[in-house]
Amino acid sequence: MLFIEYPKCTTCQKAKKFLTDNGAEFSSRHIKEEKPTFDELKLWYEKSGLPLKKFFNTSGLLYKSMELKNKIPEMTEDEQLKLLSSDGMLVKRPILITNNKILVGFRENEWLDVIK
Repeated sequence: MLFIEYPKCTTCQKAKKFLTDNGAEFSSRHIKEEKPTFDELKLWYEKSGLPLKKFFNTSGLLYKSMELKNKIPEMTEDEQLKLLSSDGMLVKRPILITNNKILVGFRENEWLDVIK
């Protein structure tokens, strides 16, 4: 499993502790230092079955300062993916990637189903 996080994020810290406490084996990746690429995001989006807007960190300062709430509905999928890949801080986190599941954001019950 790949755990994508921003280490200062309290939700990411909680998710990482959850994974560790449940004996899950995973590797970590710092979302700002090693931001997701366009191709990775496209693959994760397609595999996740989630709407693309779920990949945006809507509570982040960058999202708000760029006024993306009003711009995203006008953008194509590729434009949104390109924007997401431009800065890891635009991407919602944590993300847990397994062979057959992509989880965006931390919801304990959902994650428990995947790691068991």
